[in-house]
Amino acid sequence: MEKMITYRHNVMGIHSPEAFLGVKGGYNLGRRDVYFVRALGWGQALAPADVIVDIDRKMGLEMERKRLFYRRPERLVFFPSREEMNFYEEQFLALKSGKEIYVKNLKGNPAFGNALAFACRETLDKYRMIKRNVTESMEKNLAVKLLYWTDSVLGDALSGWDERKCYKVLADNVIKEQEYLFYYMLTLIGCDVLLFQSREDIRTADEIKNLSMELKLGGFCELPFPEYTPCGSKKITEAESGPEERPVSRIQVEQVHRPELKPALKTGPQVRMPERQRQERRVEDGREKSFEELALLASSIVMIEVHDQRGKPMGTGSGVMIGKDGFILTNHHVTRGGYSFSVRIEDDSAVYRTNEIIKYNSVFDLSVIRIGKVLSPLPVYRGAKKLVRGQKVVAIGSPLGLFNSVSDGIISGFREIDTVDMIQFTAPISHGSSGGAVLNMQGEIIGISTAGFDGGQNINLAVGYETINMFVRGFTS
Repeated sequence: MEKMITYRHNVMGIHSPEAFLGVKGGYNLGRRDVYFVRALGWGQALAPADVIVDIDRKMGLEMERKRLFYRRPERLVFFPSREEMNFYEEQFLALKSGKEIYVKNLKGNPAFGNALAFACRETLDKYRMIKRNVTESMEKNLAVKLLYWTDSVLGDALSGWDERKCYKVLADNVIKEQEYLFYYMLTLIGCDVLLFQSREDIRTADEIKNLSMELKLGGFCELPFPEYTPCGSKKITEAESGPEERPVSRIQVEQVHRPELKPALKTGPQVRMPERQRQERRVEDGREKSFEELALLASSIVMIEVHDQRGKPMGTGSGVMIGKDGFILTNHHVTRGGYSFSVRIEDDSAVYRTNEIIKYNSVFDLSVIRIGKVLSPLPVYRGAKKLVRGQKVVAIGSPLGLFNSVSDGIISGFREIDTVDMIQFTAPISHGSSGGAVLNMQGEIIGISTAGFDGGQNINLAVGYETINMFVRGFTS
């Protein structure tokens, strides 16, 4: 049986980022020293961009000389394929059985497998400390995220994993507890981690916060951090690489022959929109709009009718135009099980039929379908300011099949449902609103309506803009 490697945290004081970069934890008799540091605020004369670019350059040169491994992830995303989900779920079952576990970039190394299993168990233990009534499903979802992120952040470095090697990981402004716990887990497989918290400190229980050493740099402030460009590599612009960094996963819903779908085929209930003069809509000026102006944006919200294999309607939902080339964002639970879809657009008498699901994620409950029409997409909020409770919102969707109903409310809270961050809002929605837009007062998408509580008045949830931006990258225009 492989001897377990143990890790000792922060045995030396770290008084500056430079000291963190220079320290190399020793390894002796199966024990490795590692460092986990939160650098709070910013008090240096140089801007973060200058400091971080210089760090990237120096660490990149050290990596080229094979003295260490360095990585600075800009953000943690979670978009595994079905194959990846199956693999990580199998590792979770192995973890529950007390066995060693692996990631896709490193298999068959028992020392690493045991260290990773220990790290994952320890991290899940810490998660249970701060969350009440943690279910096995919640544990599995977090474990899958941890393993997926390990593969994503460390990548090829894992293939040559060695407990004696030096691994340095930097990140900035980590706010979510699960992401913070992930970086803690990295220290349990031999990484030194430095978190630059220039905007604010992580908000969590003290016993979790104290897993890392605190290093005060100055006052909290809003300062941009540069994108990470590995040393020696040319930064690729969007014009050079195209809008999508990963290949589009196109899923043909139907698998048997059937007659060609016709865009103008009318099925289901006929919805007559009142005659009215078309008004110009503007969403790009960034100013707060009136409810009347926001209601005009309903022309970018669609009603989706879901059909089974025989063409029989199964239900309805809503969707939001996100790309002019026919891309529509909705909920995965709206499209799941559907054989084809009929899409209705305000002020358009045609019904657009499609069988294309371009991309989906069951964890985030998001899906992208495409129709053969040039669309007028709505912009997704980019996070210039944090959303706050009490902020006014407008919801647009098709509750109970009533085409493009508009309602207003406020953000009433922020929730974590099965490890997914959600926005709770009060604008009334009903069955059929799923996949509709939740907009800020500037007309930007801040959420996609995904659930409501039948037993509670105006208690509704939406997938937030951060998840949406990651999911629709490459489709927006």
